[in-house]
Amino acid sequence: MSVTAPTVRNLITDYQDVIASAVRRCGAVPGDAAGTPGFAPGFDLPELTPAVRDFYAAATVRWAPLGEYGGHRLHLLDLTGNPGTRTTKTFASLVIVARAVEHIRRTGARLRIVTPTSANKGVALRDAVARAYAAGLVTPEQLAIVVLAPRATRHKFRHDALAADPVARRLNPLLRYTGDDPEGVKALGRAFVDAYAARLHDEHGVTLWYTLDLKNYLVADAARAAFEAEVAPTGGAGARWHAHAVSSAFGLLGYNLGRDVLEAAGRADPDDRPGFLLVQHLGTPDMVLSLRHGSFARDNVPTWTRDESLDAWTQDKDPRFPAVTDDPAEVLDPTFYTHRPVTSPAMNALIDRHGGDGIVVSRRECVTRYPAARARLADAGLVLPAEPGRLREWSIVMALTGVCNAVDRGLVPAGHDIVVHGTGSYADDFTVADADAEVSTVADVAAAVVGRR
Repeated sequence: MSVTAPTVRNLITDYQDVIASAVRRCGAVPGDAAGTPGFAPGFDLPELTPAVRDFYAAATVRWAPLGEYGGHRLHLLDLTGNPGTRTTKTFASLVIVARAVEHIRRTGARLRIVTPTSANKGVALRDAVARAYAAGLVTPEQLAIVVLAPRATRHKFRHDALAADPVARRLNPLLRYTGDDPEGVKALGRAFVDAYAARLHDEHGVTLWYTLDLKNYLVADAARAAFEAEVAPTGGAGARWHAHAVSSAFGLLGYNLGRDVLEAAGRADPDDRPGFLLVQHLGTPDMVLSLRHGSFARDNVPTWTRDESLDAWTQDKDPRFPAVTDDPAEVLDPTFYTHRPVTSPAMNALIDRHGGDGIVVSRRECVTRYPAARARLADAGLVLPAEPGRLREWSIVMALTGVCNAVDRGLVPAGHDIVVHGTGSYADDFTVADADAEVSTVADVAAAVVGRR
């Protein structure tokens, strides 16, 4: 791998041909008609005018060396360049909103995006909508968004441009779900759209778009493979794994869609497709369990022993689970909230074909490795706070901790480079947004949304 200094590109404008090919490759098509629960616009994007390029300007991606660890060369695929999000959700969100802009331009429709989220998808979609307003592509009356998030992730939402403007705030409510199960936002968002899509369309001329569909994310993440192929191609570079903190692994599935596109076009060789290291936390280790045991059953989680001298729990039976944790059921980062992800079979098949593994990390392990991780990332141009307690997003630290643990425990074959997908990192340097309403039922959501149309 020849990259010795950071290389920067725009993941959307520089690779729009790959995104378009990914749309065709995965069979992404428009949804049902406006006013139905299954509505979705087409995948056509606006012409790259100066205003559209300005809208996309936040879609920066970097490739940087991360040094060596345990005989393995490490590299950072930094997806956190947008200061409005600091996460990889920027890219898919910009594409989703661009599709909405093009649909509005062609049809004159009024669209309202509805998205349930643990946090980062919602933050990024709000940021993308605000960018569309700022670029003059649409007005709040033409395009708005309803974000439905669990109370456990309140600290992840920033007081953004939509919250700061009274008109934008009225039309773009942030709703806090008060139910006990954070993942309940998905069913509630779906139920609201099912119940109100026709009414809002027929009575108010507003079309609802429920965006929680895998293909909405795959097509944007496919561009990661094109970026890699340009700046650090796998051909002749030796064996490689990609490491990624995951909940459902949308990002890695998107990367593989991009590889499918490149390989079909003769721009990459199927024989040198990388393997994959899935990194999870104890709150939702489902993909690792599925990969290693073919089941999500928690019976396969190792038994922990209380060690009073460490004031912690320990185990040494399974190298793919933490050796030490403060709590065997801890939620290190509520971003990762999906249980029994439907994407597990596809990811398992890719690892079976191309190699890889899975590992679960604990907060204590991340904190122990934090000083070294912080120094390594600083050398690559990514700054973390001195105190880990200031982090509000642990994705990059989780991924790097998982890589180091996997290397130390002999899970990574000798001679493999490792690409760490830097999918999210931010601290407590922003004002937390206030929710516009607390909700737990469809009626609650309707009361908060219908009057704001």
